[in-house]
Amino acid sequence: MQLQDILFAQGFGTRRVCAGLIQLGHVLVRSAATDEWQPCVDAGTEFEPEGLCLRVQGLDWVCHVRACIMLHKPAGIECSQKPSAWPSVYTLLPAPLRQRPNKGAVQGVQAVGRLDQDTTGLLLLTDDGQLIHRLASPKRDVPKVYEVTLKHPADAGLCAKLLAGVVLDDDPRPVRAAACELDDPLHLRMTLTGGKYHQVKRMVAAAGNRVEALHRSQIGGLRLPPDLAVGQWRWLRAQDLALLGV
Repeated sequence: MQLQDILFAQGFGTRRVCAGLIQLGHVLVRSAATDEWQPCVDAGTEFEPEGLCLRVQGLDWVCHVRACIMLHKPAGIECSQKPSAWPSVYTLLPAPLRQRPNKGAVQGVQAVGRLDQDTTGLLLLTDDGQLIHRLASPKRDVPKVYEVTLKHPADAGLCAKLLAGVVLDDDPRPVRAAACELDDPLHLRMTLTGGKYHQVKRMVAAAGNRVEALHRSQIGGLRLPPDLAVGQWRWLRAQDLALLGV
């Protein structure tokens, strides 16, 4: 694949912009043989894109044909391209991830589901539409684990209600937690396979308590790494994707 096409696919601008960056010497390629950065001023030079290491205007970048990342979402951030009152989660990402060309009208990676602005934790983003569909599909029943800080002390009775099912105001059918355990009277760990609007908060309220803080710690078998700082992101590896079970 030509270098200018690789840069375009990675989100570094139009093909004309990418060709200009290369011709002006703003793109370095790390040689697999010598592990040294070397300039490449020929936009038509062919490379294997997956895993190619570039330095574009000082930004080090590992190329991925498919962009799949995890992000440790902070509070006070909206999972929207057009936020209404809070900063967008996409402002936490480098420009290439926001500008990757897509077949649809929306550029860049997209959040797989959403977390409320005050909810923290594991958020996945990708430009792979099929992966988004598989993870978001209710037929897949991908479990999501939430750490819930409660307003009022609770006992085993709260877990029993959530496991048995509670009725929300927009659906007469009971909604159940897939798993539920109380670590201490003010901390609940709940697993859901659905994705209703404000589901955790509404379920806890229907069971007679209130959510003070909410954190998503796991999707499928993929846990939020303890060394991934709040507001930081990293690429998903093959083993991470396998843990998602899709």
